[in-house]
Amino acid sequence: MSNSGIQTTNLHEIKTLEKLSNQIRHWILRSTAEAESGHPTSSLSAVELMVDLTFGGTFRYQLSEPSHPANDRLIFSKGHASPLFYSLWAAAGRVSEDELMTYREFGSELEGHPTSRFRYTEAATGSLGQGLSIGLGMALAGKYLDQLPYRTFVLLGDSEMAEGSQWEAIQLAAHYGLDNLIGVLDVNRLGQRGPTMYGHDLEAYRQRIEAFGWRCIMVSDGHDHHEVMNAYSQACLASGQPVMIIAWTVKGEGVSFLENKGGLHGKPVEPDRMDDALAELGDVNGDVRGVIAPPEEVAISPLRSEQAKPLNYELGEEIATRDAYGNALCRLAKQYPHLIALDGEVCNSTRSKQFRDEYPDRFFEMYIAEQNMVGAATGLALRGKLPFVSTFAAFLSRAMDQIRMAPYSGANVKFVGSHCGVSIGKDGPSQMGLEDIAMFRTIPDGVVLYPSDAVSTESLVEAMADHKGIAYLRTTRGKTPVIYQNDETFRIGGSKVLRSSDADEVTLVAAGITLHEALTAHEQLREQGIMSRVIDLYSIKPLDHATIRRAAEQTTVIFTIEDHYPEGGMGEAVLTSLSDHPTPVNCLAVRKRPLSGSSENQLERQGISADAIVATVLAYQQKRSSASN
Repeated sequence: MSNSGIQTTNLHEIKTLEKLSNQIRHWILRSTAEAESGHPTSSLSAVELMVDLTFGGTFRYQLSEPSHPANDRLIFSKGHASPLFYSLWAAAGRVSEDELMTYREFGSELEGHPTSRFRYTEAATGSLGQGLSIGLGMALAGKYLDQLPYRTFVLLGDSEMAEGSQWEAIQLAAHYGLDNLIGVLDVNRLGQRGPTMYGHDLEAYRQRIEAFGWRCIMVSDGHDHHEVMNAYSQACLASGQPVMIIAWTVKGEGVSFLENKGGLHGKPVEPDRMDDALAELGDVNGDVRGVIAPPEEVAISPLRSEQAKPLNYELGEEIATRDAYGNALCRLAKQYPHLIALDGEVCNSTRSKQFRDEYPDRFFEMYIAEQNMVGAATGLALRGKLPFVSTFAAFLSRAMDQIRMAPYSGANVKFVGSHCGVSIGKDGPSQMGLEDIAMFRTIPDGVVLYPSDAVSTESLVEAMADHKGIAYLRTTRGKTPVIYQNDETFRIGGSKVLRSSDADEVTLVAAGITLHEALTAHEQLREQGIMSRVIDLYSIKPLDHATIRRAAEQTTVIFTIEDHYPEGGMGEAVLTSLSDHPTPVNCLAVRKRPLSGSSENQLERQGISADAIVATVLAYQQKRSSASN
């Protein structure tokens, strides 16, 4: 790493840092008091740590260009310290004092926990334990993909060090030798309801973090500018391993009746004590501002894009959609030069192994640590990469917190879950993704796709790559026949009507593995004189409302068939679409406890096999006929 920006600290600089710290403490107290909410004591403990980083010459940032490729990155994993975060940018002259006083107001960019609505937020945090993983992703991008000289700094609170995701990030950062990643651990002893696990025992943190392969730098007084500045100078000399600065601090530092007191977390100073608090801090010069060192000038060569080759599958060819996913990554790699892949040590099952073998420099093994994998993907996406994250669909549920936060960072991440539904067979319920559609349908503006064959899979992977935002694609373990021509187009929000006639009585809506069951059921029903419409609802979110409503108007009943729990699945999406329509919707889904067994037995037991679909439709028609008589 280059050490440009590191300066020798003199007495004048220390005086300037002291004035900035004092000014920022005023803003923290006043903005939270104005909002009548917020976390002033948590912010006060980290003032010197952040002021010395930002304005002491270590941090390098082009204020007029937040997207500058060589800018250092600053993530507040301790997102509730947002009053400090916003005050830093006020001290840099980028937020006015009037704007600071809109903190937490409805419509203000200065939200209670930072999101991408505020222009200088690197990543949305606040759900604790996520910032280090995001920083890890940014550090991976800088070190391995872009070879850029920026550093990523992450402010951590001691409470969040109880989160397992932190230790996932810590061990992987050491594995990849991320010497451009610097954590700043604010050990202020107090959490929300009382003392943290290790209190002020800095040694407890050092022993654990060093055991994972990090270099630890101890700061015995995180409010001493000389000591803090020295720690940053040492941290920037790191080579071959990430660094954690572990600093002893006082929660509520600077105001005697707030310092090291329990029961004050998340509470602004009471109005009748505000004058006393500000008096303790002393007078400030409201015009004091800090200077941030500029980044290095770098030359970025644009990556060249080449048109992907056309698909080459044969109708009837048996191919698992997970295999088609691996094929798609490799086929699209040159068309999307920023495309990268991450996997959780199951790439031989998800088939991202094909991409790993062909493009090893663009593949990151994240091991069995799904929360960190999603956080790292968010960080990579925020540095301009196009990450495809794959693992078993069931295992993505572990990372739901990270997934739900990604949109608030504006992250463009693609997720692919394999081994979906009971159709995976004998592995049993622990491996069966049966909640994934519901989970991803809750993501704001998210996309949920479920292809049924190799052609639709590859086409939808490309559609995901073109789409900006969170998207999820479900793949199947077992082989399915190719039913679409290679030039068939698939758009997000679309569907395919595969069987239809003017005489259709019922509609069968399916996707993925159950589409093939529905097609078989269609033939069996036709032999019995019942005409059915078959819709491939490959885009579950957004839904093709027009096609669904047309089917509801032209047939007497709709059956949805899905290898997923009924709650939150495709059936509920169709029901919502037809909430104002009289045509009944019957949802066939996984309603019994899954067992180990063959795919055929699993589908039959859950009532979603072709034979079971036929039996259900016949029973419905018979009941309807009896009722009309």
